[in-house]
Amino acid sequence: MTPRPDCPPAAPPWHAQPADQALAALDSHPQGLAAAQAAQRLAQHGPNRLQAAPRRSAWLRLLLQFHNVLLYVMLAAAVVTAFLGHWVDTGVLLAAVLVNAAIGFVQEGKAESALDAIRAMLSPHAVVLRDGQRQEIDAAGLVPGDVVLLASGDRVPADLRLLQVKELRCDESALTGESMPVDKHILSVAAEAPLGDRRGMAYAGTLVTYGQATGLVVATARDTEIGRIDRLLADVTSTSTPLLRQIDHFGHRLAGVILGLAALTFVLGVWLRGHPAADMFMLVVALVASAIPEGLPAIMTITLALGVQRMARRQAIVRRLPAVETLGSVTVICSDKTGTLTRNEMTVQRVVCAGLDVAVSGAGYLPEGRFQVGAHVIDPDRHEALALALRAGVLCNDARMALDEQGQWHVVGDPTEGALLVAGHKAGLMQEVAAAAWPRSDSIPFESQHRFMATAHRDDAGTPWIFAKGAPERMLDICDREWGPQGERPVDADTWRRMGTDMGARGLRLLGLACKRAAPAGQGLAFADVAQGYTLLALVGIADPPRDEAVRAVAQCHAAGIRVKMITGDHGETARAIGAQLAIGTGKPAVTGAELELMDDAELQRVALEVDVFARASPEHKLRLVQALQRHGQVVAMTGDGVNDAPALKCADVGVAMGGKGTEAAKEAGDVVLADDNFATIAAAVHEGRAVYDNIRKFILFMLPTNGGEALVVIAAILFQLTLPMTPAQVLWINMATSCTLGLALAFEPAEPGIMQRPPRPPQEALISGLFIWRVLLVSVLMMAAALGLFLWELAQGTELAVARTMAVSTIVLAEMGYLLSSRLVLAPAFSREALNGNWVLVWTLLACLLLQLGFVHLPVLQAIFGSAALDAAQWAKAALAGGVVFLGAELDKWRARRAAQRR
Repeated sequence: MTPRPDCPPAAPPWHAQPADQALAALDSHPQGLAAAQAAQRLAQHGPNRLQAAPRRSAWLRLLLQFHNVLLYVMLAAAVVTAFLGHWVDTGVLLAAVLVNAAIGFVQEGKAESALDAIRAMLSPHAVVLRDGQRQEIDAAGLVPGDVVLLASGDRVPADLRLLQVKELRCDESALTGESMPVDKHILSVAAEAPLGDRRGMAYAGTLVTYGQATGLVVATARDTEIGRIDRLLADVTSTSTPLLRQIDHFGHRLAGVILGLAALTFVLGVWLRGHPAADMFMLVVALVASAIPEGLPAIMTITLALGVQRMARRQAIVRRLPAVETLGSVTVICSDKTGTLTRNEMTVQRVVCAGLDVAVSGAGYLPEGRFQVGAHVIDPDRHEALALALRAGVLCNDARMALDEQGQWHVVGDPTEGALLVAGHKAGLMQEVAAAAWPRSDSIPFESQHRFMATAHRDDAGTPWIFAKGAPERMLDICDREWGPQGERPVDADTWRRMGTDMGARGLRLLGLACKRAAPAGQGLAFADVAQGYTLLALVGIADPPRDEAVRAVAQCHAAGIRVKMITGDHGETARAIGAQLAIGTGKPAVTGAELELMDDAELQRVALEVDVFARASPEHKLRLVQALQRHGQVVAMTGDGVNDAPALKCADVGVAMGGKGTEAAKEAGDVVLADDNFATIAAAVHEGRAVYDNIRKFILFMLPTNGGEALVVIAAILFQLTLPMTPAQVLWINMATSCTLGLALAFEPAEPGIMQRPPRPPQEALISGLFIWRVLLVSVLMMAAALGLFLWELAQGTELAVARTMAVSTIVLAEMGYLLSSRLVLAPAFSREALNGNWVLVWTLLACLLLQLGFVHLPVLQAIFGSAALDAAQWAKAALAGGVVFLGAELDKWRARRAAQRR
């Protein structure tokens, strides 16, 4: 962050200033400000509160939901049906419009809710020194220069430059994404240090997990790091989804075509054929009624809602309906590491003793695994240094293992200490048994300035021991011996450093374990007892291992043509090593946030596309990466759990928030929330998203030619001065009672085989492909020819007009039923193995449609309403044969398309 305006322009940022310099810069004192000074600064800087921006009224938000071309089409259809006096149809259409608008209205408050969640993270109270006295005040009254007291459990109320610390640790995961609590000190760091490395600072909204501290307020409200994220989030504009853009474009073009055809038909009928204008108007109304796809928005909503239900069963909770389909078009997934790609369970993977390099199998907190040297399994008890190192890790430890209600192991306490307990458990060294046999008499807790922890024990023979664990370099400083295969010997520091470098390059966090046979000099353990004279036992390599299912899911995404990028707060080496285990960015460098900071937009766009692992990334870096990928035409899904992720989550085409460990700000900014925080769930959601998009396209492929066939019947009748084969009421019967009913079944279609083996569709790809356009034209012409041809034939044979019209309507309905079977698969035959992958909804829908049509033909009440007439068996057979022509034509076209694809 940058210094406040009242600091000299050349002053370094607060984390780079010594504590006394920061005090002087803000004209403050270790005993705090005077009350009068605080009041003056409060008037100058304003309250320590994130202000909400003005918002649109609920009425305006509701009205804007109707600004959608498809809703305009539905409203036009409602006007047409009202004009015809079909009030039931009008009511259905208006209800569909209101439902669609209501869904958008409810979902729209995402950004505002995310901002509210961030603002709620600021602590409501603070303990300060004013006039040298300790006071508890409303945190909104904090000003730059105040001195704040922190204790374990407090939420930091403003950005603080730490003045004094006592074993202070802060959970900064909401800001940095780093899952481990951060040890704090009062030393200044380099000006360019990333936020996660600024150990002399405590930031607003983070949580004190251990220790105490005194800090100087250097920024409040919008000037804090969390305030900066609040501004980023407010400035980010949510993107439209690919499907909504395509549907909007499709709706505009379709509306234009329909209105153009209607106008042309009216002009031709009145001026060319001499029909009365009033009669032509009614015919044009029938044409518009037949051509408008009034069922499309409703079917879209239903299809997306079914996708939501299926995703919920796979632990993906969808907050914004269009996100269902957008997941299916994703080309890049930018994923957090900790807990999403990895288990978020620190695990000992390697123990290196003098002359012994041991791999430890097993992952997470499940205490099952083996100790291996190469391909050989070993017994730790047969190796003295290894056995003693594992004992040291269990005894010099304040964590504990426990079973939860589901029978899953978890760690209470520090995750790194938990990893040591699990490693001991794998060797048969139970914590309770070891503690009883070697009871602890005293301890020195970990402190950042000492960088190690020590505990005093006596073994079952009464021999005194002191065990220590800490940073490897610190362990080497206090160890003059090492425990080798033949016992103790002088320490070879260079060899240990080489092993540490090798382990670090593999992404392992290192911890040294040491011991000495000694008793405290006084009544308790003092620092003088532990400052030197140790024997180094082992270096322990600890990592957060990848989830097994995440490894498979990443491979599945790669097979589906989706790039997976890992963005983490970890250091570069750790990030690259975990990426290699997941097959992310293998053989490529990891780019750090500091390197991203130096890139212009053009270079960033190139790097964002080429590089797959990013480390030490800030909120701005994540946001810039998402924007760079989008400028390159990518459809981006972004995962996140912290406040720092909220701007990128909102900007991404699909924001995927973690439901378990995620902050409320991240959940509110996300479109999808993963209940299990698991990357594999994202891959499953992509699968569902692709199936949803396929089903929407199948509905369009079914709807357009059915509506087109009806429209062509009307146009042909007008152009050739024929008796109208269907009345306007009969056209609406086909649209509302059969077309929408049949089309609904396609929403329940299962995913086609191989859906995750094909590449993502290009974002610029048209909703209606060339193949679709040809199929629509072919089926429309076949349907028109079948219905109109049978109608004219029957009239020529002297059949009554009502019967001939009923046969024409039945021909179209039966043709639609056959074409529905064909539309289930775009290229595969209707009765192939894939088609037998059951959709029982389709079976029941076909039966329901057939019953409805039987009622239309034979029920007197419907005959009176629609002007239909009863048909005999021969007439039904003629209608079925004519309708079958459409099914046969569609299947022959699919055969032709398959042959053409094979030749290519």
